Amino acid sequence: MIEDIHSFLDLEKPVNTQKIDLSPFVKTNCELYLLREDEIHPFVSGNKFRKLKYNISQALSEGVDTLLTFGGAYSNHIAAVAAAGKLVGLKTIGVIRGEELSEKISENPTLSFAKKEGMKLHFITRDNFKLKETAAFLAALRQKLGAFYLIPEGGTNALAVKGCEEILTSQNEVIDYICAPVGTGGTIAGLIEASKANQKVVGFSALKGTFQTTEVKKYTSKTNFTILDDYCFGGYAKIDLKLIRFINRFKEETGIPLDPIYTGKMMYGIVDLLKNGYFKENSRIFAIHTGGLQGILGMNQRLHKKNLPQIKV
Repeated sequence: MIEDIHSFLDLEKPVNTQKIDLSPFVKTNCELYLLREDEIHPFVSGNKFRKLKYNISQALSEGVDTLLTFGGAYSNHIAAVAAAGKLVGLKTIGVIRGEELSEKISENPTLSFAKKEGMKLHFITRDNFKLKETAAFLAALRQKLGAFYLIPEGGTNALAVKGCEEILTSQNEVIDYICAPVGTGGTIAGLIEASKANQKVVGFSALKGTFQTTEVKKYTSKTNFTILDDYCFGGYAKIDLKLIRFINRFKEETGIPLDPIYTGKMMYGIVDLLKNGYFKENSRIFAIHTGGLQGILGMNQRLHKKNLPQIKV
């Protein structure tokens, strides 16, 4: 068992930047590079590692022995917190949206993984889940479950944004556009804060709407960004045959697996924007693969029920 944050950080693997051959997808003079944040760690990968490392450091410095967070049935964040807690010797509690899921843990690859990693799963109604940020609800959780270090749903807070700032390095200064999937807004907030004035950050919302802009503005005063929801495919965790085919073709052409919730939608969006002349000619585009590959198994279960093709891993 690893008992300190330094040992946890030592698990981080060097991150590769892979140039993508765009010729199978679009004719363009732009260059696209994909940062393989998904390779950081098998279970605490991508932006989840970035968001958690300073939060875990803070929890350890406070002497708290339990992490508590929130998530849905197939949450990458829930899986990552469970795995990270086990690595550093902290207990973990996942407050899960939907009481009915308590009877389906064994059928759900994300929840069964979290449980295997030692996470205590606490199921609540969807109405109560909406109260997760209220003082009264959190006080009731502490009375019921004991003391804990709170990590918000999706992991976004000031410490998470600090971690995500480290995604960009001095080697990225020659990049014109920085692209990233957007969920709660923490990752893109860090990228914006670390970006240069001559760079534009483009976020691809995995959900309907661009409400994350409000969250982003809590952490940065920079305005060199835009968030698009044109490629959310109807909303969070919603996909169709067109996206499935793109993800599988991308895997065949590049050897890189994409998750269907975040990075798959972003890559589809980048290719479509290239087709439509969104990026300036001869631009260098830097995209972030935020991991989330653990969610493919659960998604494939849902696709099978709908008689749709499977996503290749």
